[in-house]
Amino acid sequence: MSTPSIDRRISVAPMLDWTDKHCRYFHRLISQHTVLYTEMVTTGAIIFGKGDYLGFNAAEQPVALQLGGSVPEDMTHCAIKAQEYGYDEVNINVGCPSDRVQNGRFGACLMAEPQTVADCVSAMQAQVDIPVTVKSRIGIDDMDEYEDLSAFIEQVAEAGCDTFIVHARKAWLQGLSPKQNREVPPLMYERVYQLKEEFPHLHVSINGGVKTLAEAQHHLSYVDGVMIGREAYSNPYILSEVDHLIYGDNQAVLSRIEIVKRMHSYIVEQLAAPNQFGQGTKVWHIVRHMLGLFQGQPGGRVWRRYLSENAVGRNTSPDVLFAALDALLETQAASQAYLDSKVD
Repeated sequence: MSTPSIDRRISVAPMLDWTDKHCRYFHRLISQHTVLYTEMVTTGAIIFGKGDYLGFNAAEQPVALQLGGSVPEDMTHCAIKAQEYGYDEVNINVGCPSDRVQNGRFGACLMAEPQTVADCVSAMQAQVDIPVTVKSRIGIDDMDEYEDLSAFIEQVAEAGCDTFIVHARKAWLQGLSPKQNREVPPLMYERVYQLKEEFPHLHVSINGGVKTLAEAQHHLSYVDGVMIGREAYSNPYILSEVDHLIYGDNQAVLSRIEIVKRMHSYIVEQLAAPNQFGQGTKVWHIVRHMLGLFQGQPGGRVWRRYLSENAVGRNTSPDVLFAALDALLETQAASQAYLDSKVD
């Protein structure tokens, strides 16, 4: 089947407990072109869960569903539902190293089962028009030579997958926590570059340790796309330059203050709507994603501290955003007055 085109030059990584629909809406206010990914959602949650695990705001698009599973029939069922919901892509998780994921036989452990991944890709692509992609590591445990990675990619590509996102670290399935697996194994960007050289017809994106757009631009001279992870979460306004620098879009970018105003309106709307479990969304569920908005700016710590201390209550008002903004602006004004006094 034909696959709609998605410009994946820059994307934000799927991050469990972080990139939920509120986070993605916030990120979309900052960049119109960056491709956004959901947290990993398992086939079991979608098929048997009581909540709506696929709901998203149309304003988030382009947005991709990251799916965890290994049974072709279940993966296909969920891919069909994702297409019906309007997702632009379904991404198969072959990179998460947690014990819980391994017990469910999906995530990074599937790098040892390329045929299983290939079967899932083939079955899913036979039933949906949206792209089916794969996110993997460069290797696992003792299967960590370039030849292992190349063989995995080749077998899955033969099944019809033409887009791979590769975290440039191996994963240890035993002995390291998921957090350690994001930090301890060394980054080996050259492995991903080599992959693109060997498979020039495939779309290859690189992931892992990217902290600046300058680094992203460097990677783009070797691969097709760059996926930014934790930096996009802790310092989200890094995305404000993506549309211009990467995509050549010269539309005006929202200021941080304008983003705060729009998020206030969004929170008001969300508080009035039941969430997937029929309970009201709390202000903190949304505000927690905004703590890094003023990262590196005067008053940024005041902003984070004010929200962390005042936005966690059960009946918090959306106006806590404006109060935090006032505290930040007061700090900035005091700092400027101090500097002016020094000049005088």
